[in-house]
Amino acid sequence: MLITFNFGVQLLVDMAAVGFVDKWGYRFCMILAHILSACGLISLTFLPEILPSAFTGILISVMIYAVGGGLLEVLVSPVVEACPSDNKEKAMSMLHSFYCWGQVGVVLISTIFFSVAGIGNWKIMALLWAVVPVVNALVFTKVPMVSLLEEGEEGLSIKELFRMKLFWILLVMMVCAGASEQAVSQWVSTFAEKGLGISKAAGDLAGPMAFALCMGLSRMFYGKYGEKIRLDYFMKGSCIFCVISYLGISLFPNPILSLFACAISGFSVGIMWPGTFSKAAAALPKAGTALFALLALGGDFGCSAGPTLVGFVSDLAGDNLKLGILASIVFPVLLLVGLAICRKTEGNIGGENERVFLRTVRMLLCGAVNRGQWGISIMTTVKILIRQWQCWAILLILTESLPKILHFFGLQVQKKIIGFSFLPVKYGKKFWENVMREE
Repeated sequence: MLITFNFGVQLLVDMAAVGFVDKWGYRFCMILAHILSACGLISLTFLPEILPSAFTGILISVMIYAVGGGLLEVLVSPVVEACPSDNKEKAMSMLHSFYCWGQVGVVLISTIFFSVAGIGNWKIMALLWAVVPVVNALVFTKVPMVSLLEEGEEGLSIKELFRMKLFWILLVMMVCAGASEQAVSQWVSTFAEKGLGISKAAGDLAGPMAFALCMGLSRMFYGKYGEKIRLDYFMKGSCIFCVISYLGISLFPNPILSLFACAISGFSVGIMWPGTFSKAAAALPKAGTALFALLALGGDFGCSAGPTLVGFVSDLAGDNLKLGILASIVFPVLLLVGLAICRKTEGNIGGENERVFLRTVRMLLCGAVNRGQWGISIMTTVKILIRQWQCWAILLILTESLPKILHFFGLQVQKKIIGFSFLPVKYGKKFWENVMREE
């Protein structure tokens, strides 16, 4: 509940930030964000004790530092994007790698502290972590700040962004990036505890820290070698890798192998969030703060939606966490679809493909009533996917896993029938380009 509440507050802050960040200035808002983050951590040490309800005190504290976290989510990316750089994609990826190093540090240092000092001294730990945003606030009083737009230039309004179909595709991609990242991250500790029968401390070390470490390595890798790798290719490969890891988590019979797949999924999702930010900044260079605020909103919504979907499906399946993670495959697949049709052009990203994608997403989110439209939209989207060679790996993996998935639901299927689905892999891209050629 606290995680959902935290992301809910961040969503509200993301929406509100559009109206005041440009007016108050980036420096003031950045300092305020760090102060609120510190105050939230500090209030955890006394609010639960002085209020009638301890849980209310915890909620208020979470709300305070969630406001600070939401502001940071909106501010940090455009600040780095505005900095002069030869390769902004590299800088963005390197920036977001420190989110992972922070997560690794929190888990590792906190675990060591509690093992030495005991869990009863958790207030000291909270105060120690509050020092970090306090120091950052002091640093931002003097650090040079570069404006995202030229002097006197105004960014696009929310209304203008809402009229752009490219923005909506990027927003959906951002939702999927956040969901893909948190769908496993928020559950991996529980997964490790149940699967391996280990303590929570060991589960945190084996699960979230390993996940964050791999995610950080992915972002650092692109931050180091980004000029040699096209962002589109790296993101598409990561989506495929993510699907593979999710299938491994769900279908591996050995808990250790499943946990290893959890860690690997961290590497696969690493580029999704910063990569989508970079693509949006390159595609809509004059969007200004509104773009980053709304993308942060979409990302935070995805961060909440991913774990929620996993938990919901798991409950329906009798507390089967593997099946819940299997259902979250929809997020990297949908992100891959967005990448396949998103082009860095001036206002035009694919015509009919764009409309098909938006229509499909709309029906997936809201539910389709008209079967005919649903069928047409899905089949056309499949055509688009097949033309992208990067999607074939997913087809092969899903084909290999289909009998196991059907068997899980009590269904049997003959292998010779499944074998037909290997045709596209066997005959290659040229075959399917001819088959699916539109008249």
